[in-house]
Amino acid sequence: MADPDTIRTVVGIIGNVISFFLFLSPGPTFVKILKAKSVMEFKPDPYIATVLNCAVWVFYGMPFVHPDSLLVITINGFGLAIELLYVSIFFIYSDWSKRQKIIIALIVEAVFMAILIFVTLTFLHGTKDRSMLIGIVAIVFNVIMYTSPLTVMKKVITTKSVKYMPFYLSLANFANGIVWACYALLKFDPYILIPNGLGSLSGLVQLILFAAFYRTTNWDEDEKEVELSTSKSTKSDV
Repeated sequence: MADPDTIRTVVGIIGNVISFFLFLSPGPTFVKILKAKSVMEFKPDPYIATVLNCAVWVFYGMPFVHPDSLLVITINGFGLAIELLYVSIFFIYSDWSKRQKIIIALIVEAVFMAILIFVTLTFLHGTKDRSMLIGIVAIVFNVIMYTSPLTVMKKVITTKSVKYMPFYLSLANFANGIVWACYALLKFDPYILIPNGLGSLSGLVQLILFAAFYRTTNWDEDEKEVELSTSKSTKSDV
């Protein structure tokens, strides 16, 4: 029989694989944006929130904060890189007012991380105290990441259309939350368990909304909107 540490490592690897696909799941959305050369009605909120979330978790996984957390560092390091790419694409194809909001959000996140790292390394000594502080902060921002699609969910309910709520992102969020919650339970880690338990619930709600409003979504308008956005972009370049 495998020991708990081995099982936890295996579950953590599975979690890394699912998280890998979670970070890649918005790919179809960004293909649409690149084709249209416009962000259309898509929102950058989930991706901006995930940038900060990944940065906090990378710091949490450092040996001088929370030892034996290599799997946490690897997947969140990859996530940080891919989310910055997504935000960059949003920035390129947004108008100036949206660009200003993205710049302000990223500056605030960078300043916050700098302060958090300074306070942790200067005033807290020992991994127990550091883990507790960064763990609590990680919970807060993980919850923000998982609840950031609420603006999209509100749009789904009011328009009865799931066109702008990426299905694969919702599915990956649900699966990711379940696996990492199991990982946290094997060697009880409330800082990982709480946000991922909420994440699985958030993903489930999104999937329910997708199923409820799939039939009322006018998918034919999708291609027309891409063509219209492409046409406008082409004219503006002339």
